[in-house]
Amino acid sequence: MMIRRLVILGCGVVLAGMVVLEKSGVAAATRIDVGQSGTGAGWQLPPDADAKKSPLQVDTNVLATGKSVFKDKCTKCHGQGGLGDGPDADPEHREDMDLTNPKRADRNVDGVVFYKVWNGRRRPKMPAFKEELTEQQVWSVVAYVQTLRKK
Repeated sequence: MMIRRLVILGCGVVLAGMVVLEKSGVAAATRIDVGQSGTGAGWQLPPDADAKKSPLQVDTNVLATGKSVFKDKCTKCHGQGGLGDGPDADPEHREDMDLTNPKRADRNVDGVVFYKVWNGRRRPKMPAFKEELTEQQVWSVVAYVQTLRKK
């Protein structure tokens, strides 16, 4: 009975804190996108992820940088061509890992792809790269990955 009261009290404190933060304008809302398969923890995306635009002017240098970073960090799972066929790929989630599928383009605009790379997710496994790469490197990868989609 005591544990139950503590849990209820703790939930109340968390909710009260969220209300205070929201009223003060400090709330950091995050949407969870479970994706097409509906499995796993989903992506942690800010509410404005769809609207976020790259600060980079995409040119051959940006694409070359993106390709280089992709080769170093992403091909282990996504494969050379982004098909989700790398040596460390999860065969059960290959469709989720295929970056060439044009049907997924509408929900994977630049800002969404940026946060997927930046924040990662638990399942299917996608490492977060915010500790390893700069924002500029991630935006370069985003630009390169968008070129892999089949037309």
